[in-house]
Amino acid sequence: MLAINAVRRAPAVLRSAAPLSTWSAVPAGPPDPILGITEAFKADKDSRKINLGVGAYRDENGKPYVLNAVKKAEEKMASAKLDKEYLPITGLANFTQHAAKLAYGAESAPLTQKAIAVTQSISGTGALRIGGAFMARHYPGAKIIYLPNPTWGNHIPLFKDSGLEVRQYRYFDKKTVGLDFAGLKEDSRFASDSQIQIPAPPHSQWKELSDLIAEKKLFPFFDMAYQALLLDRRHVALCQSFAKNMGLYGERRGREKRVDSQLKIIVRPMYSNPPLHGAHIASTILSDPELYKEWEGEVKGMADRIINMRESFTGLNTEQCKALAEKAHIYMTMDGRISMAGLNGGNVEYFAQAPQDGFEYKGRERATC
Repeated sequence: MLAINAVRRAPAVLRSAAPLSTWSAVPAGPPDPILGITEAFKADKDSRKINLGVGAYRDENGKPYVLNAVKKAEEKMASAKLDKEYLPITGLANFTQHAAKLAYGAESAPLTQKAIAVTQSISGTGALRIGGAFMARHYPGAKIIYLPNPTWGNHIPLFKDSGLEVRQYRYFDKKTVGLDFAGLKEDSRFASDSQIQIPAPPHSQWKELSDLIAEKKLFPFFDMAYQALLLDRRHVALCQSFAKNMGLYGERRGREKRVDSQLKIIVRPMYSNPPLHGAHIASTILSDPELYKEWEGEVKGMADRIINMRESFTGLNTEQCKALAEKAHIYMTMDGRISMAGLNGGNVEYFAQAPQDGFEYKGRERATC
């Protein structure tokens, strides 16, 4: 009898919850500025379509490229019969040690003095998020970070969610389609005792910028997805990713004991501990002299192909970028930033000609593509 009564009462409970969904008031969010472009690209059926929105390397035929060094590393890992245990909170020690060595140099003062706190993260985005949270909690100066304008689409929400106030400095000069170094220096002078996020500058300009950073007591925060940076002995935060230079896009990875302990406190409730497989791949390559040499050669080949296709900022505005997508099936971020790896010998002429054929430029010279 009790069982029957329970069954009869159950529909009444369900009916009372039915008229209004718990999530009915949740608004639809806008498409991601980068990944949303890939979704639009995939939906496009035109054979001429080009995706220049996502920073992932492609070969001369426009196909994803798996490095031979990565294939060999995975073969080596399979024969070693590695376990699948949880990693520590700060990741695979052999990986973080070799990553720091690659970034700073084996004989660098911070490394030899053991003055570097290292943690493995979930690729570059995870490293930035951890770094931003650490700065928001522990940086003794202003909780403000200055970002380049324009910047990567995820930088602003990422650092805001970390608890930092976001401001910007001039970085791109539309007239020259190059670095606005004078504007960068001028804006940096107003950023006293704050943090400044810096894409890797040309080596010829780093000394001057480094002196300005010291003068204004700025704390440099580097986002290094590409290994090409000259560091001096100043204190820095460095977020390093192997997604680009090892092609490990789907294998997400990313001590001074007091800093190390605080990094663990940030990571633990965020994702507890990082993934294992990608860290093993990177660690295997970095610790094996033969694989390391082969990897360096492959990275140089990738870099040379991209250099042959340069520039990466087109100078196009939002209206022009939308027109290229709609009329020429060419997809890029709305600030005109493109991934050069998406171009190859088979589509570069079409890309260069498309702005002239697709629409008229309004009030400005044609961009250099």
